[in-house]
Amino acid sequence: MRIRKASVIIPLLAAFSFRAAFGQENTSASKQKPQAASLYQEISKAPRKARSKRNPLEKDPDAVAAGRTLFAQRCAECHGDNAEGGKKGPSLRVSEIQDAEPGAIFWILTNGVVRKGMPVWSKLPEPQRWQLVSFIKSLGPAPAKTEAAAS
Repeated sequence: MRIRKASVIIPLLAAFSFRAAFGQENTSASKQKPQAASLYQEISKAPRKARSKRNPLEKDPDAVAAGRTLFAQRCAECHGDNAEGGKKGPSLRVSEIQDAEPGAIFWILTNGVVRKGMPVWSKLPEPQRWQLVSFIKSLGPAPAKTEAAAS
């Protein structure tokens, strides 16, 4: 009898531990929309030295346009044409990204978040990564959706 109970309890405990460790709840809402904090926690892991880097192109008027072109070529497939999120990548217009230091965004671009599907862009020349940072920071928050638009 004890063996039978253990064979049922151990998988249940393992499933519960997995959900607890990864912050997953057994609700339909959490299955449909991951919590924002978990989507954007990687940006907060940027080392202090990386976060303190300033964008050398922040005053370059052409950097945003060049970054827009790069974004369309390399990022829009996952993050959406307007960077509001897509099937694979989260929105880049949320406060977690818009309020992040340019160096932290550059660090994410350079190192990726491979286990979550974000590729490593370290082979992209550094000026192009800073152009992407300029473009991302220029986006601002996503436009508010009205009830009429949501219908």
